[in-house]
Amino acid sequence: MRVQTRFHGVIPAGAVCIFFSIASLAFGQSTSALQGTVTDATGAPIPNAVVTVSDPTHGVDRTQATDSAGIYYVPALPVGTYSITAKASGMASTQAKGIVLDVGVTVKQDFKLAVASSSQVVEVEATASLVDTSTASVTSTVNERAVQEIPLNGRHFVDLAQLTTGTVQGPANGNLSVPLRGQGTFSFNSAGGREDTVNFMVNGINMNDPNNQQVTFQPTINTVDEFIINNQTFSAEYGRNSGSIVNVATRPGVDTWHGEAYDFLRNADLDARNYTDPTFTSGGPSPKAEFIRNQFGGDGGGAIKKDKTFVYLSYEALRQRQAYSLNATTLTTSQIAQAQATSDAAIKALLPLIPAPNSGTNQYSYTASAPVNIQQGTVNGSQIFSTANRLNIYYAIQQDFRHEPPTTDGNSFPNEGDQRGGRRQLLSLNESLVISPSLVNEARVGANRINIVFNPDVLANPQTYNINDGVTSPIGLPQMTISGGWTFGSSAISARGDLTEVAGDTLSWV
Repeated sequence: MRVQTRFHGVIPAGAVCIFFSIASLAFGQSTSALQGTVTDATGAPIPNAVVTVSDPTHGVDRTQATDSAGIYYVPALPVGTYSITAKASGMASTQAKGIVLDVGVTVKQDFKLAVASSSQVVEVEATASLVDTSTASVTSTVNERAVQEIPLNGRHFVDLAQLTTGTVQGPANGNLSVPLRGQGTFSFNSAGGREDTVNFMVNGINMNDPNNQQVTFQPTINTVDEFIINNQTFSAEYGRNSGSIVNVATRPGVDTWHGEAYDFLRNADLDARNYTDPTFTSGGPSPKAEFIRNQFGGDGGGAIKKDKTFVYLSYEALRQRQAYSLNATTLTTSQIAQAQATSDAAIKALLPLIPAPNSGTNQYSYTASAPVNIQQGTVNGSQIFSTANRLNIYYAIQQDFRHEPPTTDGNSFPNEGDQRGGRRQLLSLNESLVISPSLVNEARVGANRINIVFNPDVLANPQTYNINDGVTSPIGLPQMTISGGWTFGSSAISARGDLTEVAGDTLSWV
């Protein structure tokens, strides 16, 4: 356990705002905050002015009084678009509308109240500050419009990180920044940081695969409300990794019901021929390698009980069929005849695994299949118990299957790839409680779980091939390399599972 204390915002004489954090693992806020000052026409602070913050779409209605320095601070606000009204005795009420709160940030909105000549409300235009003076962090926000409307090949939210300041395209030989078939990239390079130092979170809950420091999986983009990338001098409540902080806010239900269904199609008929695909073979014209991809699903939600209970559901599936044209070095016809005449029992047993050449004297050309099946479901539920207490629960589960061609495992011939099945889950539970106008608590618990199984295409027993390597069960052949030629065999059965549990609490005391 660790305790962190930091000052928040500008602190004039006589006014102190202290932020306490207690966590069992690295975490970050899943909400936002509003702060500012209320003054009169001369710039003198107005104490005890009533500041009302509301977002009817998400059922938020909070009231805060300014302190002796005219300062107000409203923490633990859900992501959304707000209006703020400031009023004081003898002064004209002033309202600012259209204030957008992004996840994990503090927005400053000041008010200058005029003497009221009659009952009136003065409206001012809310403008986003070019510089966030409440923190030294450098952040970039990818908002709801960008997330929902920018066309993406594969519909992966991590691709949108390229739109933010300081983020660059990963190298072609990168590990996590190179797209994986059907699952996109798993990280990015930002502000000079390594791709394996990025800390991914959903609603303040860790979403990193601890095995290789990548995002566990990417939630359906229709369920992402927005996300923020914090890549420099982030505050003490964040930890775990030294690179950028990515905090994703999920899309909640609202009072009005709405939804959508979709099917994105891409196939070989719409694409150009791959550069490596042969145009002609010995048998005549060669067709393009197979490529068919359908990404389909739907999402929607609304209020089960108006202004109280909301839900947002989604389902998305990917069906991708892709073929790879491959070419490998093999034995010549005369070399095969020589090998058949050997007295070595292991060579005779392994020889049927080595195909005869079909293109040139010692070349074997073939097409490997690499299908991908993914399906994912999410549910986001919100319950407003009162204006002082709200609860949000988010759960996502993804099941995926990939058939990897032989080259993924470094092998040369057909039936030497592997089949990878994964089951990935994420749970986040967030509760915000306004204990008093000056004391607000946000509690978070959650879990991130991943299970992956790797099965070779051929579950062979090495003893069957007269290979005495200590393995006596059909879990796969050892990988064998012929110097200057090729590699064949298979990888053994393997699996891994990781569970990350997170608990965090943020207490804001003004």
